Amino acid sequence: MQNGGKINCERLKEARLFRRMTMADLAQIVGINKQAISQFENCKNSPEPMTLRRIADALRFPYSFFVEADPPSTVGNTYFRALYSSKKKDLAAQQVKAKYLAKIHSVLSLKVKFKPLNLPDFGGDKIITIEEVAMRTRQHWDLGDAPIPNMVALLERNGIIVGEFATESREIDAFYQYYEEDDYPTYCVILGTDKRSFYRRQFNCAHELGHILLHERYSDLNEIDKDEFREREDEANAFAAAFLLPAQAFGNDVAAYPNRLGHYVELKKKWNVSIMAMIMRAYALGCLSANQYSYLMRQMSTRGYRQTEPLDDSIEYKHPCALKQSINLLLSKGNMSGEDIMRFFAENKFSVSANVIEELLSLDEGTLSQPSKVENRIIEFPSVHN
Repeated sequence: MQNGGKINCERLKEARLFRRMTMADLAQIVGINKQAISQFENCKNSPEPMTLRRIADALRFPYSFFVEADPPSTVGNTYFRALYSSKKKDLAAQQVKAKYLAKIHSVLSLKVKFKPLNLPDFGGDKIITIEEVAMRTRQHWDLGDAPIPNMVALLERNGIIVGEFATESREIDAFYQYYEEDDYPTYCVILGTDKRSFYRRQFNCAHELGHILLHERYSDLNEIDKDEFREREDEANAFAAAFLLPAQAFGNDVAAYPNRLGHYVELKKKWNVSIMAMIMRAYALGCLSANQYSYLMRQMSTRGYRQTEPLDDSIEYKHPCALKQSINLLLSKGNMSGEDIMRFFAENKFSVSANVIEELLSLDEGTLSQPSKVENRIIEFPSVHN
């Protein structure tokens, strides 16, 4: 075995969670009792090789995956907006998927030069406001005060890993996870595929960026109460609004007709943000009185805009592309086949099945099953889409 004769207990648990199985589910399929699965996952006992084979088959992971040693790593905070309303099984599955996305990035970075992490550093500053954090992040990324056409591309361009996959739950729309391996920090933003709205995705990306910049990497979110958790969510929302809709430029645009709903429909075309978010931002900036704000909210309800807004289907929502493109680059310019790529993952002690990588990177089924051709070289990663 590659792990000094021991199984990787953590991977046993992760693979089960990845497949959204309970210990009882897995035990029934394998033909052993639930207590045995618990002992395997907690490193209190090791399965016999034939039992491990049955577990691997049930979880649809290669046998070798469970006997590889992981490098030193730490999973930091995972910010789910629906932390208190989602099922633990759903949350756990997404956490594992985000971790595996980060590990895929780590292995691919040995072959492909991705954009380096490029976050502003506020560490030496005195306490600054959320508005200042948003403004200085725009300055750091040379955005000026112009509308942002594609938040997904912006995050990828600055070294943040962005993934998208079905979250299996309507409550889990998007989330962020911090992961560190061999002292290398990784920030993953995961976007659900259930709600296909460009404007919603814009705000979701900015919201998760807010968590990255405003909140600590390590703290037990299960130890904080609902009020403190809600406060952090409100702060991430405030950052998203300030980042997407800079005070002066957006305020000047609103000033012409601040209490006309049709005006916000037109501004939506320019700022790439939902009407609801713009009205709330206008009120926060003092562009609207309380009465005007209430009037616009009633208009949103009366016209059904709280469910579906005008222009929601006018722009196709943007997809992450950096990781998917890296695979396509290796296939087209790296002189590697799908089998070569999977062998490379195995050589670097992450021998997941091809369908796991295809799912997490939104690759066509069978992409990583092409037969072999080998030549090793580093590929320069091109500029991410605009």
